[in-house]
Amino acid sequence: MKRREPLNLDLTPLIDIVFIIIVFFLVTSTFKEKILNLTLPKSKSATINDIKQKEVIIELNSKDIVYNKEKIDLVKLSNRLEKIKDKSKTIILKVDKNVKYQRLVSVLDLLKLNDLNNLAIVTK
Repeated sequence: MKRREPLNLDLTPLIDIVFIIIVFFLVTSTFKEKILNLTLPKSKSATINDIKQKEVIIELNSKDIVYNKEKIDLVKLSNRLEKIKDKSKTIILKVDKNVKYQRLVSVLDLLKLNDLNNLAIVTK
């Protein structure tokens, strides 16, 4: 009679499959980087199409202004906007719905003074 060898499970293929599944979920998931916690107003007709990678993104809440992921004040914002050479560059403006109107008007005035008229206001 032959002696039987005990059966051993090889876990290497299982580890490979789990690793591939983890990589798949990491690649397909989207990462949102938020600097300011904004509550955007809702709109029924607003959509963002043809957004390019090199737009200027300005986020505004009641206390802070963020220019391309960097917290600044109105004076620094003015200086940054003056340095923009391409006046047709898209300015993406994200404004919290509880921001006072005067604060928004101040930012819009800076954009107008620098002839930056290609403006997109983000809503939900």
